[in-house]
Amino acid sequence: MQVLWFIPTHGDSRYLGTAEGAREIDHDYLRQVAVAADSLGYYGVLIPTGRSCEDPWIVASSLIGATRDLRFLVALRPGLMQPALAARMTASFDRLSGGRLLVNLVAGGDSGELAGDGLFLDHVQRYRASAEFVEIWRRILAASHENGEVDFEGEFLKVEGGKLLYPPVQNPYPPLYFGGSSPAAHELAAEQVDVYLSWGEPPAAVAEKIADVRARAAKLGRTIRFGIRLHVIVRETEDEAWAAAARLISRIDDETVARAQEAFGRMESVGQRRMVELHKGKGRSREDLEVSPNLWAGVGLVRGGAGTALVGDASSVAARMREYEALGVETFVLSGYPHLEEAYRVAELLFPALGLAGRGELPGQKLTGPFGEVVASRFVPPAPGRADAKRAVR
Repeated sequence: MQVLWFIPTHGDSRYLGTAEGAREIDHDYLRQVAVAADSLGYYGVLIPTGRSCEDPWIVASSLIGATRDLRFLVALRPGLMQPALAARMTASFDRLSGGRLLVNLVAGGDSGELAGDGLFLDHVQRYRASAEFVEIWRRILAASHENGEVDFEGEFLKVEGGKLLYPPVQNPYPPLYFGGSSPAAHELAAEQVDVYLSWGEPPAAVAEKIADVRARAAKLGRTIRFGIRLHVIVRETEDEAWAAAARLISRIDDETVARAQEAFGRMESVGQRRMVELHKGKGRSREDLEVSPNLWAGVGLVRGGAGTALVGDASSVAARMREYEALGVETFVLSGYPHLEEAYRVAELLFPALGLAGRGELPGQKLTGPFGEVVASRFVPPAPGRADAKRAVR
């Protein structure tokens, strides 16, 4: 199981849908979140994309030197850049980071936002153009390891003598992630990508999507891996976790919810419509928003994209993740508000329940950690579950 965290380049807060408790997003804060994720043992971080976010490539590049092992899941946007340029950006980042790049293909989105970016293709055209984009991108990167060139002529894109002089560290190219819920998205995933990501729907719905993508890929002689994008609210007890969920949306007013839902309703994204359907017309109580055991749709009241959270104590949340894992999900992209504090909560509470190693010892570390605060300047508390005597600090 690979667990990734999230870099909140669109904003962070203790409460959704309000400026109360909001946190300024500057490089110092983003660096804090990235360093926390790196030191806590997360596999990587997702950096979101869109006009509400800081540019993901610039943000990720600025964090290479602040981290050691952390991987960066960074978006490619067909239609907003040329595939040959995207291949050069990919190779450069992968080389400079020592092979720590993961690539997130983003083909859909809000048509109004895309028009503002100069992209006027409809939903079906965007996916056909994205398929051509990815084929060129993959071929140029793969050919770079042999100093080769690429020619391509399609419906939307044409390349003559595409060439990359500096290949990426990862061969033939960094892993390609992608999410989408429409038939066109599933076909693109089956043809081109390495990891298909679903938003956090109930397990039965996720199972249907995985089965469809897997079957389409098998017809093409391909196998792909699967992941899921979820928020998480984990606490020491169930009651504490559900209280935290309620507190997260406690400052939202009805007008804000209505305006958000109206905006979501205008989007072409099938995945966004599926998120909206999970909570449409419901109230804000746990009974209204718990759409599957421990799966809560409250985040989607005002947040676009991933709108569900796993809520509960560590054993409950781990059990739900194991259910998704049994369906074939290997990668979990998690987040929580605020992202700095919640990165620690998830690592300290949930990682042990999942059997994940988490943070390792630092070079030269003499005391085995984590051990908490030394007691009375003399005794190191034993690890949880150990009955050995407390060691004196000499």
